[in-house]
Amino acid sequence: MATETPLLLPYAVDSSVDYKGFSNSGGWKCAFLIIGVEVAERSAYFGISGNLITYLTGPLGQSTVTAAENLNLWSGTAWLLPLLGAFVADSFLGRYRTIIVAASIYILGLSLLTLSAVLPSVRAHDCQSADTIQLCSPDPSLILFFFALYLVAFGQGGFRPCVQAFGADQFDGQDPEERKSRSSFFNWWNFGMNAGLIVILPFLNYIQDNLNWGFGFGIPCVIMAVSLVIFLLGTKTYRYSIRREEEHPFLRIGRVLVKAIKNWRISPAVSFKEDASCIVSRQKSEQFEFLNKALLEINGSEDSWMACTPREVEEAKAVLRLVPIWTSCLIFATVSSQVGTFFTKQARTMNRSISERLEFPAASIQLSIPLAIVVLVPIYDRVFVPVARRLTGEHSGITMLQRIGTGLFLSVLAMVVSALVEMKRLKTAEEHGLVDMPNVTIPMSGWWLIPQLVLLGAADVFTIIGLQEFFYDQVPSELKSVGLALFLSVVGVGHFLSGFLISIIDKTTGKDGDDSWFANNLNRAHLDYFYWILAVLSVVQLVAFLYFSKSYIYKRGSIV
Repeated sequence: MATETPLLLPYAVDSSVDYKGFSNSGGWKCAFLIIGVEVAERSAYFGISGNLITYLTGPLGQSTVTAAENLNLWSGTAWLLPLLGAFVADSFLGRYRTIIVAASIYILGLSLLTLSAVLPSVRAHDCQSADTIQLCSPDPSLILFFFALYLVAFGQGGFRPCVQAFGADQFDGQDPEERKSRSSFFNWWNFGMNAGLIVILPFLNYIQDNLNWGFGFGIPCVIMAVSLVIFLLGTKTYRYSIRREEEHPFLRIGRVLVKAIKNWRISPAVSFKEDASCIVSRQKSEQFEFLNKALLEINGSEDSWMACTPREVEEAKAVLRLVPIWTSCLIFATVSSQVGTFFTKQARTMNRSISERLEFPAASIQLSIPLAIVVLVPIYDRVFVPVARRLTGEHSGITMLQRIGTGLFLSVLAMVVSALVEMKRLKTAEEHGLVDMPNVTIPMSGWWLIPQLVLLGAADVFTIIGLQEFFYDQVPSELKSVGLALFLSVVGVGHFLSGFLISIIDKTTGKDGDDSWFANNLNRAHLDYFYWILAVLSVVQLVAFLYFSKSYIYKRGSIV
């Protein structure tokens, strides 16, 4: 048994113990506690991000395009920072300690965000003209707001990949029954997270839209603090990973890749001869032929420190095989990023009345996605998987890549529906003479947006949960946090792509004083054109995904 304290172990491996060094820990009891932690954290995060477009275009006075670009930039950063957090966890601190440190930073960021909302704002009235130069004093509340916002992103970057990987670690991947439980864990993780959002977000959105932004940001801060307390309560029951006394996987994989590049430069036309020490899983590996060839004589090299083993080569190839799958899912994330920006802006122009005196906040339209997930996850896990298991023989019903591909197809349908609904909204505005009256509610129900959101929710059940399980399962055992961070980075890059597309299209279509597709007056904009572009890109993405997934080789012992 390892002599190191389990709580301080820096990265994950196959065998695990509790905080005293015994093996009777983990399981569903701990997993459900960790799911509760994530419910609180996601409620805090989406309590900020879900209605951020309203705060940017309202109290901060930004244009629709600027606000959308700022939101995409921040969201992209927030979804990419888990790569840094996961690296720190898997290489140095370990998941448990990283979660605690990241949660503390998270709470600090939310506290400062709340403070920025209650500080008196310094705006244009403090500007002074000096000839042709406009001198303006900086707005301290605005500076504090963006600093706090990115501090929140930094904190959740360490929290998110580690807490989900830590939850999955509560099940032994080598045990057949626990392997099934671990596959279900990802389903129930998303079920719990979305159920929590359904409860908390309408409450937060109402406070932010109708009462006070200070309270609207302060409540997520309290929720995040509660999340940390809940996590600490389970310290004595969690399963912690035992570190193997061996070289870190980053160094192993890096050495293999460096040697592969060196050999390829020296002999790019080397013949494909058998070498059992360096050639593994040759079937369907045409996409990585260069790596196989470059690694042929690696063990015979004079650089003995760079000699590789079959396991190291397999690890390197497993990581490289993830790249095409990662790339072919980026447009899906770009599609998803429209929910918090343009979908919400559309809802603000539409009739959202529930009764004569009550209407739902525009941002609450986003709840259609978690509601769809909450309904569909139990059906998928308890009905679809058992039936599919009997038909396919796969213990998870369908393979992870089949699950992801199904969601990509649903996202195509979602964008087609989005374009059609926006065309109807624009036509309705024109028929009632409201094109130049952006502040007047269009006599078209906001419920028209529900179908596209439900389709995106169904797509999440397949693609998002499938990607989580896929990237957790297909990386080396010591890099599970990094694997989940790779999934999160798909979403992050997708947000950046969305911001890039919006910027390019806005500049292209808004020339010579014409209204761009993203004009502040949405009645003169053309979001429908933008949605058609995303639909076409989604079709291209699906074709690319099917091509790469057809030749993908699953890691040995994986949850297929």
